[in-house]
Amino acid sequence: MPTRASRHIVQNEPLLFEVSSPGKQGCQLPPLDVPAVELAGARAEVPDFPEISELEVIRHFTRLSTWNYGVDTGLYPLGSCTMKYNPRINEAVTRLEGLGDGHPLQSAALARGALRIMDLLAQYLLEITGMEAITLQPAAGAQGELTGILLVREALAARGDARRKVLIPDSAHGTNPATAAIAGYQVENLKSNAAGTVDMASLEKQMTGEVAALMLTNPNTLGIFEQDIHRIADLVHERGGMLYMDGANMNALVGRSRPGDFGVDVMHLNLHKTFSTPHGGGGPGAGPVAVKRELEPYLPIPALTRRNGEPALDYDRPRSIGRVRAFYGNFGMFTRALAYIMANGCDGLKQTTEDAVLNANYLRKKLEGAYALPYPTPSMHEVVFSDAAQAPHGVRTGDVAKRLIDYGFHPYTVSFPLVVRGAMMIEPTESASQAEMDEFVEAMLAIAEEAKTQPELVTGAPHTTKIGRLDEVAAARQPRLRWQPSR
Repeated sequence: MPTRASRHIVQNEPLLFEVSSPGKQGCQLPPLDVPAVELAGARAEVPDFPEISELEVIRHFTRLSTWNYGVDTGLYPLGSCTMKYNPRINEAVTRLEGLGDGHPLQSAALARGALRIMDLLAQYLLEITGMEAITLQPAAGAQGELTGILLVREALAARGDARRKVLIPDSAHGTNPATAAIAGYQVENLKSNAAGTVDMASLEKQMTGEVAALMLTNPNTLGIFEQDIHRIADLVHERGGMLYMDGANMNALVGRSRPGDFGVDVMHLNLHKTFSTPHGGGGPGAGPVAVKRELEPYLPIPALTRRNGEPALDYDRPRSIGRVRAFYGNFGMFTRALAYIMANGCDGLKQTTEDAVLNANYLRKKLEGAYALPYPTPSMHEVVFSDAAQAPHGVRTGDVAKRLIDYGFHPYTVSFPLVVRGAMMIEPTESASQAEMDEFVEAMLAIAEEAKTQPELVTGAPHTTKIGRLDEVAAARQPRLRWQPSR
């Protein structure tokens, strides 16, 4: 039986619209101290606007807040997202006067402290990645991907060698194909070998004069390090292409290996994944792009530079691809990431990486046998199982994930990467303690046993939530996104 989850004292919470009653007031305004003014065209009332008391408002949103699940409340094992803990010192630093209230339209002369912060973060990221130039401007990882591929396109055009295709391994990050297509390239799939890494024979055949770049995620989405990375880089360069690295999985490399040292030409970083800035909710995010020297002239404007020894913004860059967003990035993400890097230092960042890899392999070892491992290759910061052992009982990866909710855990990443049928992608990050991982293991092993002895218990999950299993197909195809009063 579940050991962590319990039924909440409030199982149902009506909408504010549903508890509204005419005449209720949630606030008391002081008397006017100026003459009243009639506004022409102003509405006397807003149709169907809820009228409720202050106490009802407070209790409604407080109760809703207790239903949340996040990295502050428990393990968040999403293998595709690196949901690590965001230390509170990062938040405190970001809210310091002069940092939290800075305005993007301030002149550079009035934002020298902010520019120094951006410059210092840029230098740290270059040292961590082994690259030679960087832009912090992209607003998220996907925009960083697009920025990187646009830089490749401009550099190849400057060589007089514009090309048509981008190679993307089937183990790459999911947004890579969309990025290449938006940049105007044809996408060509590169199959993995039996070890779950790039098949060198296929790359040898497919890396032709039509290919502009290979977009490689390393470690890939199977959590496996591409051990032939030097050979891959050499082959791509010999054929006139460029090597793009999706840096979404840098949580497995920081302090241990630098992409620039093994031949990467351009890469993006997800600050929300590797450097602990908040993740999700639609933003803000940050996806810096680091490059080798050949790509530096094409970086977005404005570019960070130095004038008289001080950081400055350079707008005079005739070969630039232009802006990729309105202002120079999401500054609040920069301060959080810089605080994280400085608090950890070189040794701490290396330890973070080693702990993330250790935790993933701990879970792998504990769950081997109960869940199938599609690839025997050693895991890095995440491990991918499959539902092959549960499928004969009618239980699939989505069922196991929903049953995990009953045990008080957020589900892992379901059915990704697509190269594994019934994938279960798990990443504990370095934030998880051994005690919490042991509880997670206990839950997963219990579900594996249930799948054999009581499969209907798993396929009908979740059972302890306020709303049972949803019709996800109908929810996706016929979404109802707003409340409408019954008339």
